[in-house]
Amino acid sequence: MLDLIGENNLVALIGAFGGILLGLASRLGRFCTLGAIEDYLYGGSDVRLRMWGVAIGTAIAGTFGLMAAGMLTAPETYYLSIRWMPLASIVGGLMFGYGMALSGNCGYGAIARLGGGDLRSFVIVLVMGVSAYVVLNGPLAPLRNALFYQNPITTHVEPGIAHYLASVIHLPATTIGIVIGLVLLAVSAASRDLWAKPKHPFWAFVVGLAVISGWAGTHWVARSGFAALPVVSHSFSAPVGETILWWMTGSARPLSFAVGSVAGVWFGAFLGSLFKGHFRWEACEDPRELRRQIIGASIMGAGAVLAMGCAVGQGITAFSVLAISAPVTLAAIFAGAALGLRQLIVGFQPAE
Repeated sequence: MLDLIGENNLVALIGAFGGILLGLASRLGRFCTLGAIEDYLYGGSDVRLRMWGVAIGTAIAGTFGLMAAGMLTAPETYYLSIRWMPLASIVGGLMFGYGMALSGNCGYGAIARLGGGDLRSFVIVLVMGVSAYVVLNGPLAPLRNALFYQNPITTHVEPGIAHYLASVIHLPATTIGIVIGLVLLAVSAASRDLWAKPKHPFWAFVVGLAVISGWAGTHWVARSGFAALPVVSHSFSAPVGETILWWMTGSARPLSFAVGSVAGVWFGAFLGSLFKGHFRWEACEDPRELRRQIIGASIMGAGAVLAMGCAVGQGITAFSVLAISAPVTLAAIFAGAALGLRQLIVGFQPAE
């Protein structure tokens, strides 16, 4: 298969497979980061927040199942190979969450909305992708390196919750990870409101499977091929910028998991919007709204690079390997989004 398709093309197809699942989950299951936070804070509903818990629990249990089966090793994953920087997680997460609230979507959500014909999201995707690369490899990269240089780990224990616990209680990290994932899955799924519409837990489970498929597929290619490709799963910050670069310079750049993942989300969301009959072209008619979205997307892209991942990259993919950065970054994203939503909905007047 590798000889027939090519390693780069195959990992792109693996990314596209998971991306299609994520796109369908967004359009058919209403799986959305900002929507979950807004429902919880202002709608009195924790259904979509529980969907995130189901997705994370599924991803954790499945990913550590891969590790137990020898189909993934912790040092191969980016999140467990880089020294954790608490300040970067907090500052980057706050920036991402605040920018997400201003722009009205995270990177993943914007790609999914673009698949439904929302041209406003096209602006968010472009600005966020460019902003991420400006901080990652562009003019602001030296400043980022000076403040938050990403050092590889130097200890024998990976910066993961399960691995630290394993070093203390002397149980296999894989066993600990599977148990944590199943417990989180059970707690998140223990809600009548969640099961009132079975599509909610189903699509949340699919999101977890999409992340697992990325780890499993890229690990297999990395072990079977000769191109030394990275073992990755889904994220939508720097990969959006990488996709933009590929579309501009595709003849000089090989396909990658990131390009396949981003294209897959768009295509899956397009199919989902057609199935639901929701596809329609939309554009921004208010210059103030467009300005807010551009500012939010630029903050969001920069914050995601500092935090080493977006709401999906840290909130699900990094969580799937129980990286210590994941819960901290996700909490910071929640706090930043809550601040941004308060500014947009009720302003910053003191509560009476």
